[in-house]
Amino acid sequence: MSDKPHVRLEILSNPLYLCGARELVSAVAKRLSFDEMACCQIALAVDEALCNVIRHGYNRQSDRPIWLSLYPEGPADRPDVLRIVIEDEAKQVEPDVIKSRDLEDVRPGGLGVHIIKEVMDEVRYEKRGEAGMRLTMSKKVVVSSGTDAGAPSASCTGCHHG
Repeated sequence: MSDKPHVRLEILSNPLYLCGARELVSAVAKRLSFDEMACCQIALAVDEALCNVIRHGYNRQSDRPIWLSLYPEGPADRPDVLRIVIEDEAKQVEPDVIKSRDLEDVRPGGLGVHIIKEVMDEVRYEKRGEAGMRLTMSKKVVVSSGTDAGAPSASCTGCHHG
């Protein structure tokens, strides 16, 4: 596990920048041989996590920092896991209270944590020192037979949400 991210992005907590963050993560995932569906799922998980930081952590303040770090892991010539770390300086909450709402409660919103936990292989929330939270998520590349999963392309198309 590398200590130093291969990609590190600092954005302000402004929803304007969510699209760029999604596209960056999706493009990196595609280059690491994730298939189209996985690229879109990873981008969605990042989007949900960033929205939660903006909405709940920063109470929609648009000028607060969020750090997004990407750590490809595995063999140097062909990483097979993407670890994503999202950090902020928002209000701290106990990690065990970060839960999705009951899925039986049918109403808009409140499914971000559920989506993140559903699409990522590992998800861990923790407090950062004196202020802020850290979300660490990882996803393993699944190579399916009969597809050209190893051919990287410049972007992940078809997963534009928002």
